[in-house]
Amino acid sequence: MPSPTAPDRPLRIAVVGMWIESSTFSPHRAEARDFHVMEGDELLARHGIRPQDGDGIRWYGVHFARSLPGGAVLAEVYHNYLDRIRSGLRALADDGGLDGVLLDIHGAMSVVGLDDAEADLVRAVRSVVGSDTVLAAAMDLHGNVSRDLAERVDLLTCFRMAPHEDADETRARAAATLVEVLRAGRQPVRAWVPVPVLLPGEKTSTRVEPARGLYAAVPEVAAREGVLDAAVWVGYAWADEPRCSAAVVVQGWDEDACAAGAHELAERFWGLRDEFAFVGPPGTLDEAVDAALATTARPYVISDSGDNPGAGGTGDVTWTLSRLLRRPELTGPGAPTTLVASVFDAGALAHMRSCRVGDEVDVEVGARTVPSPAPPVRLRGVLVSLHEGDPQAGGVAVVRVGGLHAVVTEFRTAFHDVADFTAIGLDPVAADVVVTKIGYLEPTLHDLAAGWTLALTPGGVDQDLARLGHHRIRRPMHPFDDVARVGGGWEPDLAPVVLRGPARLDGPPATPTPATPTPATPTPATTPTPAGGQA
Repeated sequence: MPSPTAPDRPLRIAVVGMWIESSTFSPHRAEARDFHVMEGDELLARHGIRPQDGDGIRWYGVHFARSLPGGAVLAEVYHNYLDRIRSGLRALADDGGLDGVLLDIHGAMSVVGLDDAEADLVRAVRSVVGSDTVLAAAMDLHGNVSRDLAERVDLLTCFRMAPHEDADETRARAAATLVEVLRAGRQPVRAWVPVPVLLPGEKTSTRVEPARGLYAAVPEVAAREGVLDAAVWVGYAWADEPRCSAAVVVQGWDEDACAAGAHELAERFWGLRDEFAFVGPPGTLDEAVDAALATTARPYVISDSGDNPGAGGTGDVTWTLSRLLRRPELTGPGAPTTLVASVFDAGALAHMRSCRVGDEVDVEVGARTVPSPAPPVRLRGVLVSLHEGDPQAGGVAVVRVGGLHAVVTEFRTAFHDVADFTAIGLDPVAADVVVTKIGYLEPTLHDLAAGWTLALTPGGVDQDLARLGHHRIRRPMHPFDDVARVGGGWEPDLAPVVLRGPARLDGPPATPTPATPTPATPTPATTPTPAGGQA
């Protein structure tokens, strides 16, 4: 840890990162086209930072790549972005040095051939900037914090809200804590506790209890004397990697205060494990449609949750669309206005570009990412509109079959905001039913919905985790293992691991403090989780 910077020399801090949430159960592979790259002032603006803030700090926006959630990142794409990060950091290190690096990472990025992609990224950063440069990470609460990651990053924090309405606040908090540590010229300690719980985000939304109460306790711990920050990660349930689980990190100057706070939050999380339930009323797709047709509350929103692109779904699963098209109440004369978003299919868009608005079209769409729970669906109806130039979706077509308006896009995208619909001439406020590939509702859809069902549909982010067939996560793990299956019950060791000193560059794990022994590593289950596959 360097000594406090001289008054006549500004702090030099770089911002780098790579951000994607990757389902290992999704056959999608993230390519370069899936990522939006930011550098320079654009990257700093994401963090609300000016290059020179007039307060003795010089910020550098080196390189950041962000993608819509999806499957694992192709190795060559990951290494291309990693090389850009390393070269940018090396240039700064050679030209005046670096005091700190602010890491903008998710925590659930998977890369083909890697088990802990964020730890690999941080290892590469450390190889350039060394162990004395302070690294701080701003993360998603649906990310994972392995011990490897916790040992290499000096300061870690994450969102405290799901949906993530505090994203800007979290990035600002990470930056402020990094500056505080650099100006103090002291090395903070961090207390890390893995919590053997792995739940989908739709059961851990902070809109409802028990997650609301759990996360309300986080700022109270962070405000304690000797503590700089506290964070709780839910973990990412749709990846089958050893690092996937909930975790707690509390960091600061006082080792005892950090360890006590981390232990309290971990114990609280574990104690609440059986109370987590879906944030919205769950049901089958048929139950959701029946409920929508039976009520006068408008609009009624249905989450096609198993193929949610915002959590890693492929975005072209046709399972829901094919069933909706078979409902005469939705496709016959006088049917209610139903918006269905979306499936992507570049070939189908190419065909519809040869048609005119108002034409009858007959085209197969979706299920081009294989394997898929359902085959392509035949869409026969009126071409209502064609739109071009969306930076994420490319071309967009709307086809009407009775009252059902099916949205087909050229590339993977998500319809998670009212503005996503209005941009293509659809008004969800005036619709009777809105079906979209989403889990819990993002703010504008949540405010819009007069009624809602979380439809438990199949796909790469299936809410029924047992159907997916995890077999590589650490065991035992709640809710995969119960008393009957483990035999006699089990209780985890939630003693924090206190990590001190400069984060390691490489080599064996740091030795934990004797007073806070390393939590015992759960032994793998002797029988694998039942793998029912994607129904």
